[in-house]
Amino acid sequence: MRLIRVSEVPRATDRSPIFVGEVTRQPLLADSADYTLAMVNFEIGARNKWHIHSGDQVLFVTYGVGYVANEAEQVEVHSGDIVHVTAGEKHWHGATEHSAMSHISLTKAGSTTTVLDE
Repeated sequence: MRLIRVSEVPRATDRSPIFVGEVTRQPLLADSADYTLAMVNFEIGARNKWHIHSGDQVLFVTYGVGYVANEAEQVEVHSGDIVHVTAGEKHWHGATEHSAMSHISLTKAGSTTTVLDE
């Protein structure tokens, strides 16, 4: 067993081409054979681009207000909300224009991400 205190995991700026705006990431579980778990922190207005994952993704909103969108709808999410994005579903997520937002992202280890727009 291992205890992970999110407050003790350093934030690193993530300049990955999937993001628009200021985003930091805290890797919470990078050494699991089954899962990848990370806290992703979006500053006001920051988001990611349209993308798909090869495996399911679960987002646990932990702070603020944000959006999660697929091709059919865009929903506002708040701290405490959970979103399940299925494998191959085109989507994006991020903060609103008035609030920062953080979520924990859970994916299957080895899942790949394909960015669909620039």
